[in-house]
Amino acid sequence: SSHEHKLNFKKSKEVCLSYIQDAMLQKQWKRAAEFLTFYIESLEKDFSTEYMGPSEMIWRIGTEILCHHSHSNMKEFNSFIEQMKTLGVKRYLKVCLEHAFHLLCNGLIDEAYQNLSLAESWRFGEQTAIQDKEMKLIQAYRGLLDYYSWSKQKTILLEHGQDGFEDLSVEQEMHSCFRKAAVNLREIIKIPGVWDLFVKCYVDLLEFYGDHNEARQVLNEYAYNSKFPANPNAHVYLYQFLKRHGEPKKSLISALKILHDIVPSHELMIDFNTMLQKSKKRRKRRLGLEVIFAALDYAGWKESVKAWSCLARQVKQIAISEKHLDWIKQEWNSRKDWWPAFHFSRYLAKRNWQENESLSYEKALVAGILLGKDCKYFKYVSHQGCKAQVKRFRMLKKFVNKHNPVYLRISG
Repeated sequence: SSHEHKLNFKKSKEVCLSYIQDAMLQKQWKRAAEFLTFYIESLEKDFSTEYMGPSEMIWRIGTEILCHHSHSNMKEFNSFIEQMKTLGVKRYLKVCLEHAFHLLCNGLIDEAYQNLSLAESWRFGEQTAIQDKEMKLIQAYRGLLDYYSWSKQKTILLEHGQDGFEDLSVEQEMHSCFRKAAVNLREIIKIPGVWDLFVKCYVDLLEFYGDHNEARQVLNEYAYNSKFPANPNAHVYLYQFLKRHGEPKKSLISALKILHDIVPSHELMIDFNTMLQKSKKRRKRRLGLEVIFAALDYAGWKESVKAWSCLARQVKQIAISEKHLDWIKQEWNSRKDWWPAFHFSRYLAKRNWQENESLSYEKALVAGILLGKDCKYFKYVSHQGCKAQVKRFRMLKKFVNKHNPVYLRISG
């Protein structure tokens, strides 16, 4: 019957699709290509009135196969993509964008630029308005390629400038690329989203031409506009910009405070801690201790000499003055159950001593204050240091023994 025929036909297509998936997962690209051919042929014979919407599936699968197939070449890939562009108007701009990416990955920058320019001139009734976001992306990536051209021209101009040679045509071309890049990059970063690369390039253009106020406004908007998703990089870019232009520490601390709240393990937390420790305000020094403790909660910081040195310096200052021991106690209370195994085991003491003497010294000082003179880590490292007749380890042992009452007060 007709109904039974449709069921069998549908089942055979599903089986064929599962074979394609299996072949791709096993990286059997030739086998996957053969099954895709069968799948396309079966769709051509499908006379059912039910809409199956296979064009995107063929585009996605076919692109993946052609990218990995040993006998594939750029001519075949371009031919396939051009066919995919005609299969579905709704996906036209997406296919164009992926085509441009593929060309860029193969070093064909001019071809990618031409492809994006053609896509930008595409119009198809109501679909043009519906695909406004895709069009903005097309324009933005063309802006990136204009920025790339501008950067190349800038390099040429600067190199020639060193020899006292000025090429007017190069300078004109450079300014032309700047104008085109700036227009498109400015538009995309108005839309709420994560636009790191576009923002960086646009700010670079603005800074080069001395428009620092506009650059600052762009970065502030990117970092603080509540319509944009939380993005650590936005605060990193703002901090780097402020630092480049010699802004006051108050502004730098403000930018890094938000970064700390989002990513307490970020590499800039060392800079943040250093600025806070130098502050005359007690609450900022207190925050500095919190920042460095929080960073060392993460495995990526376990062997950072800088991080342990920051913590050791502040802990040592507090131990000597015996002021603000409650700061250490508050931070230690939430960590005393797991930091000893995480940071201060005998195994780590042995490994750190063998691999990095400076790291073992800083950690031993912290361990001695937090866990006392009987701590396994401190005992092993101080013993090895004294055995090797290293003066600073003898002084370390003497310091921890002298300030052992600090440990007793911290441990409660």
